[in-house]
Amino acid sequence: MATERELLRVRIEAALRRSPVVALLGMRQVGKSTLAREIAARRRGSVHFFDLEDDRHLARLREPVAALEPLRGLVVLDEVQRLPDLFRSLRVLADRPAKPARFLLLGSASGDLLHQSSESLAGRITYVPIEGFSLAEVGASRLDQRWLRGGLPAAFLPRSDDASMQWRRDYVTTLLERDLPQLGVRVPATTMRRFWSMLAHWHGQIWNGSEFGSAFGVSHPTVRRYLDVFCDAMLVLQLQPWHENLGKRQVKSPKVYATDSGLLHCLLQIGTRDDLLGHPKVGASWEGFLLQQVVAHLGAMPEERWFWATQAGAELDLLIVRGKRRLGFEFKHTTQPVPTKSMKIALTDLKLDRLVVLHAGAESFPLGDGIQAVAAARLLEDVDPL
Repeated sequence: MATERELLRVRIEAALRRSPVVALLGMRQVGKSTLAREIAARRRGSVHFFDLEDDRHLARLREPVAALEPLRGLVVLDEVQRLPDLFRSLRVLADRPAKPARFLLLGSASGDLLHQSSESLAGRITYVPIEGFSLAEVGASRLDQRWLRGGLPAAFLPRSDDASMQWRRDYVTTLLERDLPQLGVRVPATTMRRFWSMLAHWHGQIWNGSEFGSAFGVSHPTVRRYLDVFCDAMLVLQLQPWHENLGKRQVKSPKVYATDSGLLHCLLQIGTRDDLLGHPKVGASWEGFLLQQVVAHLGAMPEERWFWATQAGAELDLLIVRGKRRLGFEFKHTTQPVPTKSMKIALTDLKLDRLVVLHAGAESFPLGDGIQAVAAARLLEDVDPL
């Protein structure tokens, strides 16, 4: 059976056959360059690499059309968000009748890159997201290690938790002091570190910009701008609320999550499994981690995933809507989950096909009509795709 990474490679190769430009989007150090080189190694024609963090390569692209027009085959442009003017040139190159070259763009800042490329390359570009190691890739036996260390390869693979934590600390420092400024962020690194650390304590909660801004000591628009920076850098995920005409007052603000559990734990100073299990944010961390594993397992697109909550207290951690099918998820860090009134309300009001409660125990079992308790380690076996 093909691994998720192999399936992703096949998906990218298919996208390159369809579109003159393909953008591979993901956090820094998530493995974009490695995957691009694997794709390049399998191609029969010419391959050309440009790393836009290399000043020599940047210098070659001062006149992009002149530099790229003679090239044939596959052209890989890494850290493309560093050269936003490039997108206008790529439009000219993508519109050539014979399509002599295909362009694979690697980017770490989705918001800016999507905005810049969508304006210049509408109808010519395909976007493919890439995330860290999933549970399917590392295996259920390493679930706790994946949860603690996160999915960035260099954080997951070290022999010790200490080595992993040190790498993550260095990653956070480099990102704040070098990478964000390169993306045009003109806010001191110390301010952004404090904001990111506060945001880690907000992980899994409904966003309230006024309350957060008051606690942080700045205005609501300012914290909103900071939040957008971390979302654009793919470090924070906003899960949007689902609402429909149910005759109930429903929450209409998004939830915020750190996209990588390992970076979350680094910001919270959680270095070991014992530290994690004793931390007040263990439940929220478990929720965010499994939420993203479910999304990866089901291949749920952003427009298919939501949360739901009412002002009266009923809620659902994750709602997947695909066509007429609706699948709900709750995430409980307990070995003995029980059905709750909130689950039954969500099952009925949202007309769910099924509600799955992912828990920390070893067994999967029914919790009642339409509700199934599934062991997190058995997610891949016991949760069928929609």
